[in-house]
Amino acid sequence: MADTPGRGPGRIRVLLVDDHQVVRRGLRTFLEVQEDIEVVGEAADGAEGTDRAEELRPDVILMDVTMPGTDGIEALRRLRDLGNPARVLVVTSFTEQRTVVPALRAGAAGYLYKDIDPDALAGAIRSVHAGHVLLQPEVAEALLAAQDDQGAPGGRPGALTDREREVLGLIADGRSNREIARALVLSEKTVKTHVSNILMKLDLSDRTQAALWAVRHGITR
Repeated sequence: MADTPGRGPGRIRVLLVDDHQVVRRGLRTFLEVQEDIEVVGEAADGAEGTDRAEELRPDVILMDVTMPGTDGIEALRRLRDLGNPARVLVVTSFTEQRTVVPALRAGAAGYLYKDIDPDALAGAIRSVHAGHVLLQPEVAEALLAAQDDQGAPGGRPGALTDREREVLGLIADGRSNREIARALVLSEKTVKTHVSNILMKLDLSDRTQAALWAVRHGITR
């Protein structure tokens, strides 16, 4: 099916990037029956996926990791360097540290397995579109193991204010900035400032590291 350059009102625009046509076809067939999700295009490798993402400007990209030519991790890096705002949800069969850790460090907003229940996949798309970081338990365990092997990043819990600890606990709970703002009766701008301060104080690079740091140090809601 051809790419869909138009924009459905209020719908989440999704791009499928996978080298297996049968996988793309199955994903499209299921997602097209979701009232709030619109598949706007497909790509068979990371290079084509990057081009389509720049052309179509999807909200969410479903990306495989292992593909011929440009793989998903390199595509993630290219999208990050281009400043593309799409949220990338990795959907793959591989769970090893060698794929999980680089994908998340390259900017993936979530990492799921291809055997995920279809309804759960639709929920995952909605979740990352809302700003959440989404990791299945086995993926979080792989990241924590990688941090143990390499030395866990981050500073001391005492560097945070009480409010920053509250915000961090909500990040660990998978909340978006908007949801954190509602829970703590703050503006989104204030929450963004707190998140930036948390990352700076703890010497962390992103919300995924922050969430894992919070779990490791027992800062959860």
